[in-house]
Amino acid sequence: MKEKELNFAGVESRACPDLAGVTSHILVSSFSTFNCQLSTFPTLSIELSRSPMTDQPPSDRFKSEMPQIPGVSGPRPSPASNPAVKLVIGLLAVLLVVFLGARWALRPKRAEPRPAELQPQIEVPAPAPDPNTLLPHATAADPGIADVAEMAKPWSSKEFFIRNRLTGENIPALLVRLPAGSPSQASGYWAFEQKSPYGNCKLEYVTDLDKLKNDYGFRAANHPMVGNPCSRTVFDPLKTTNLPGSGAWVRGRIVQGSDLRPPLGIEINVEGKKLLAVRTE
Repeated sequence: MKEKELNFAGVESRACPDLAGVTSHILVSSFSTFNCQLSTFPTLSIELSRSPMTDQPPSDRFKSEMPQIPGVSGPRPSPASNPAVKLVIGLLAVLLVVFLGARWALRPKRAEPRPAELQPQIEVPAPAPDPNTLLPHATAADPGIADVAEMAKPWSSKEFFIRNRLTGENIPALLVRLPAGSPSQASGYWAFEQKSPYGNCKLEYVTDLDKLKNDYGFRAANHPMVGNPCSRTVFDPLKTTNLPGSGAWVRGRIVQGSDLRPPLGIEINVEGKKLLAVRTE
């Protein structure tokens, strides 16, 4: 037997001395051999229990931990394993859903066209006819302005338009039935332009004697007059006057006011039952 032997754990152990060569003290040698066997057996059993098999992996509890270096952080946890990241992602998803839902709810809705038969029909009133278009317009081709029958009553009047041959303008005019003279004769009528000779005011035929007194301050009137509302001039249809410088006699003498001359007269002809406005001064 060798002097030294290796146990199962790889630890060197001393072998018992060779007792075969010792002849003396047989009892002592036998006791020593027995004692050596007893001391060798427990050693092997303890080494077997402490030394694991080489083909088995070592236990995790015996693994050594990595040393912590000051100033160097350890391995960071992954974002998927962080509960705060999951919470933030969930909140963002909820906010996105709420935002999309709000936009869908607040989107402008297209108004559905109503059926044609249900749409209210807006009646637009026809424009009122121009009263000037209803008045007679005396022209060279058609100078008729009134009938003798409608002008039979004294102081009756009728408005009409006559075209100026020089300017082509339609000028407002007035026809008055005079109380003297025959309705079948031209002397029984007086026609004049309503535009004042030297201004833009429109002359008016005043049949209200109170208006002549209040508006014009003319108290001597006992029949209708023609007045200029701008200058408060009053013209008498029953009186004539001689125009200075021309020697012509015209109707409508000035009885009050500052106008330079009577209204511009219009020549009237009677043909059967028609009254014709021939020309102006």
